[in-house]
Amino acid sequence: MKITIIGPFPPFRGGISDFNYSLSRELSKDQEVQLINFITQYPRLLFPGKTQFRSDFDDNFKSQRILSSVNPLSWNKTVNKICNFNPDLIIFQYWMPFFTFAYNYIIDKVKKRINTEIIAICHNLTPHEDKSFYKSLTKRYLRKVDKFVVMSEVVQSDLENFKPEAVYKKLFHPLYELFGSELDKQTARDLLELKNKNIILFFGLIREYKGLDLLLESIPLFAQVVKDFQVIIAGECYENPNKYLKIVEALNIEEYVKWNMEFVPDDSVNLYFSVADLVVLPYRSATQSGITKIAYNFNRPVIISDVGGLSEIVENGKTGYIVKPDKQELADAIINFFNGNKFREFSNNVKQFKGQYSWNTFAAQLLEFSRE
Repeated sequence: MKITIIGPFPPFRGGISDFNYSLSRELSKDQEVQLINFITQYPRLLFPGKTQFRSDFDDNFKSQRILSSVNPLSWNKTVNKICNFNPDLIIFQYWMPFFTFAYNYIIDKVKKRINTEIIAICHNLTPHEDKSFYKSLTKRYLRKVDKFVVMSEVVQSDLENFKPEAVYKKLFHPLYELFGSELDKQTARDLLELKNKNIILFFGLIREYKGLDLLLESIPLFAQVVKDFQVIIAGECYENPNKYLKIVEALNIEEYVKWNMEFVPDDSVNLYFSVADLVVLPYRSATQSGITKIAYNFNRPVIISDVGGLSEIVENGKTGYIVKPDKQELADAIINFFNGNKFREFSNNVKQFKGQYSWNTFAAQLLEFSRE
């Protein structure tokens, strides 16, 4: 089968790029795969971070960087590349309405020239930034797609609202296995210069909806009970970090917080998850999160907010805890975890639970769906 995958790949960084990379590696084992990557993903004015690129990625698995989200000339070039390849299936990664201008053009032109099926893997259909015109852009794009893959109930519900007649399949978000193997915990502690016994990790890009302030505000509530702990915050901040620094100062919790407000390169991700006893996702809103999949890959239990699709892959009281986005509930769960010495039990449960989330299974179900 000939398959074209369109979306960001390395050297772009971020969860969608990681997803594309992992999926394309799996599909390429048995299929002929064309990878259409961006030249320009976000214009600089629309990107809040320091850079869109990772500097540590070195792999022979190459993509074709020909698509610019803002340059129609590149859209024509992309159409020609796709049509010359003549794929049986085109897979779009969809997560933001901004890309519909390029995507719509490509779909319209390609379908006039070749007979192919279009599948959109929908990571998100309702952006975190709520703007009314986003809905019309999303609906217009969805009308052009043949089939859809969703990976959470909340995205499934959004799809049914946007396009009631949509043909779709709900699959799981596989584990990320591209960040190396688990390290010895003491080795990781030494490398990060950590002396504390209990380590709590908040990992990933810092944005308002991710609820870092809830985690910080929970610290005084569990610090009286949980002893000898450190909260590590690792990830680039996509907003003004001063509001978080002010919370730390106001609550006088500087001794408990270790900051790394930089994008964590791929070869250091295993260091942070190997050192952690518990990964916390105190999100206020979400569809799904790749952070949970990274945590599970390293056999780390999680505490997650009961929002969006986050709770769908957590067995409450077994592989982690599900709480409301509330500082007291978060603190209570952290207390239960450490006072109950739950790490070994929960970690073993994660090892048994995570086997169903392989890329091999995801790719096989995706191909089966495309042939229906």
